[in-house]
Amino acid sequence: MEDRWRRLRLGLLILAGVLVAGTAGYVILGFSLLDAVYQTVTTVTTVGFREVNPLSDAGQIFTIVLILTGVGTALYNLSLVIQAVIEGELAELLGRRKMERQIGRMGNHVIICGWGRVGRAITQYVVRAGEDVVVVDRDPERARTIGYPVVQGDATDDTILLEAGIERARVLVSALTTDADNLFVTLSGRSLRPDLFIVARARGDESDAKLLRAGADRVVNPQSIGGKRMAAFVLQPHVAEFLDVVMHDGTLEFRLEELLVAEGSPLAGVSLRDAHIRDHTGALILAMRSGDGTFTTNPAPETLLRAGEILIAIGTESQLQALASVTKSR
Repeated sequence: MEDRWRRLRLGLLILAGVLVAGTAGYVILGFSLLDAVYQTVTTVTTVGFREVNPLSDAGQIFTIVLILTGVGTALYNLSLVIQAVIEGELAELLGRRKMERQIGRMGNHVIICGWGRVGRAITQYVVRAGEDVVVVDRDPERARTIGYPVVQGDATDDTILLEAGIERARVLVSALTTDADNLFVTLSGRSLRPDLFIVARARGDESDAKLLRAGADRVVNPQSIGGKRMAAFVLQPHVAEFLDVVMHDGTLEFRLEELLVAEGSPLAGVSLRDAHIRDHTGALILAMRSGDGTFTTNPAPETLLRAGEILIAIGTESQLQALASVTKSR
């Protein structure tokens, strides 16, 4: 790319030199300055208008030389411009086709609508966790610089969500600027995929209920959460920092994870005491969530583990992997 622009600049400088030399030559041959410029431009561009003044033998020879050098230089510059335009459009077209094929092969991915500060932060955490993402953003300039699979367009348009693979996605995140747009995306996503898990951003407290009624599974107000986190640092700074590090930072070896007890898991129907989870895996069960959404925190040893329940555990990566292996069906 840089080499092409360098050659184009050089070609334009040569063309400018030819025009200056042609004008000077015609002035020497007796043309006025305006007539000399006019004669040079019409000769170099091969327009074919009449000669301003009759040409002597010397003038004819000079015009022949000017045609050979000037026309060749002009055609060279024209070819560079056409090449730059065609290659740029072709590269963009091929890149778009490659992106469409990549998205077409995706499944169980996360669609993130909106590439503002919230959308960028979500994408970074999701990608860091090993999930595939597709970003939807309406700004064409911003879409070219995102660096992840992207669909450029209005997320409130059903066709754009379909291009992002909503029929195969696992989660839809609507992190657009306005509550109205997030409400519309939520409605569209729910109508296209009744079983899809949808997380929506809200700016105003009054929008939470509307987004939930529209079909969002979770509604997040970044301003409210930010205020609560700041309050937590005021009241319990060590607890807040520990949770931040465990959930987001990754600098500690411990982390939190949720695991589903599957049908056929050796844990199903067994009490926590008899499961010996801490002894066998090293992970610690902090809470359990039943199918109706009820949390049981710090469950007692006699608590039964049932298929379909969510275990919220803390441990190292290897400990959580060991726990995940026994929550699956055998």
